[in-house]
Amino acid sequence: MKLHTQSSMNHRRDEEMSMSQNTTPPSSPKPLKHPRSLPRSINYLLKEQRLLFILVGILIGSTFFILQPNLNPSSPIPNSSFHVSESVPLTHTSTVTTSYKTGRVPVGIGKKRMRIVVTGGAGFVGSHLVDKLIKRGDDVIVIDNFFTGRKENVMHHFGNHRFELIRHDVVEPILLEVDQIYHLACPASPVHYKYNPVKTIKTNVMGTLNMLGLAKRIGARFLLTSTSEVYGDPLEHPQKETYWGHVNPIGVRSCYDEGKRTAETLTMDYHRGAGVEVRIARIFNTYGPRMCLDDGRVVSNFVSQAIRRQPMTVYGDGKQTRSFQYVSDLVDGLMALMEGEHIGPFNLGNPGEFTMLELAEVVKEVIDPSATIEFRANTADDPHKRKPDISKAKELLNWEPKVPLREGLPLMVNDFRNRILNEDEGKGN
Repeated sequence: MKLHTQSSMNHRRDEEMSMSQNTTPPSSPKPLKHPRSLPRSINYLLKEQRLLFILVGILIGSTFFILQPNLNPSSPIPNSSFHVSESVPLTHTSTVTTSYKTGRVPVGIGKKRMRIVVTGGAGFVGSHLVDKLIKRGDDVIVIDNFFTGRKENVMHHFGNHRFELIRHDVVEPILLEVDQIYHLACPASPVHYKYNPVKTIKTNVMGTLNMLGLAKRIGARFLLTSTSEVYGDPLEHPQKETYWGHVNPIGVRSCYDEGKRTAETLTMDYHRGAGVEVRIARIFNTYGPRMCLDDGRVVSNFVSQAIRRQPMTVYGDGKQTRSFQYVSDLVDGLMALMEGEHIGPFNLGNPGEFTMLELAEVVKEVIDPSATIEFRANTADDPHKRKPDISKAKELLNWEPKVPLREGLPLMVNDFRNRILNEDEGKGN
């Protein structure tokens, strides 16, 4: 009886459990949000007075920045920085000058260091320009294929973290990030540019195109070192920048003369057509340390021959004239042009004019009074007169040469004497 009762109770319990399972839904869905409830971000701000704390923070910050100038005893009162003349009434046409007192520049903040590339930077003029730029505190990248440049000219900068040397020919493109480009790459002496005239004109045209293209891409300022040879054998004396020249386009010197004239054309076309910032310098005869010993230019020829006790070679009758500037004067002129606001072209040279015979006499005075002169037939297309008019550079660049020939020549002679002595020692003489 008990067993029957217990089994019936268990059966009833099972039925109740099954009915409860059937009537209970499998899961209860999440209550839907009220369509008019506030966004979660606003609810977050309103809870626990967060909005109040944010508003207080904004108020404190604003108060600090408004009162900060008055909290610094060394800062000037803004109203005291205006100076108005008492004799002139302050109207809408009156001029008010404002002066601001500036404190000391914090350590580590100064003039922006420039990043500059110098093509042909291992050459005679280029290496002196590199010296001046690095001394000024700039970072300098030298590009040179060493056709006429020498590593010895820039070797003293090896190890300097602000100096970089790249062996490269500007006839091929190169990608760099710089602020300024000094484009000096090109053989500049008759011996060198006549050696491979096709290469010379390719350097002037393709090299200039590549560097102008680089300047256009990166927004750099570009300076072209042109030459007085663009005037050819001039019919105007002295030569002004407005003179168009008298050049033989098919002569033995035209690879250089016409090459530089084309380089000037390209430079101005990039300026007018592409908005490139450009500068053009027309360089007259320059001398100084680090010139090639036997480059065919008259000063280096005379000095090398006099030191070696050889006759000084004068071509023609020796009455053709040249003007000679010391290399430091030229470097100052190039930098003044690059940093100025005028495009050019600018003549950069020393207006002091010497005949070849007069130059030979000066060299004799400095090196060897007993030196002799040997006359030879003149070369083709040799200009008879060359003298720059530098009034434009004086007026707009505030530049003129400072070193006279008789002061600069001994500095060059000392450098040549040391190099010729070392050269002779290397030959076992």
